[in-house]
Amino acid sequence: MFAIVEINGFQYKVEENQTIKLTKVDNFEKGKKIETDKVLLVSNDKGFNIGKPYVKGAKVVLELVEEEKGKKIEVMKFRRRSNYKRIKGYRDNYTIAKIEKIVTP
Repeated sequence: MFAIVEINGFQYKVEENQTIKLTKVDNFEKGKKIETDKVLLVSNDKGFNIGKPYVKGAKVVLELVEEEKGKKIEVMKFRRRSNYKRIKGYRDNYTIAKIEKIVTP
């Protein structure tokens, strides 16, 4: 059984007891449970349940585990023979969450 869920504007394919890496969730507290009803698709033994745009009565319960920073991404501008070089770095913030339960309608 799996579901496709929209969290913070991104879509994730989730299964029960799976840990996923989300974009940073505001108001992070370790162990906090979050329910989202923005479920786009639910798959179970009976088949698929596709929403228009969301499946009515379906929800996913997540438990926030920890926060972490991603790998550093370096962006470089370079122009040859003109003594021009600019390097910028960026690290994204992520939230690790565990899928507790998928509730189907």
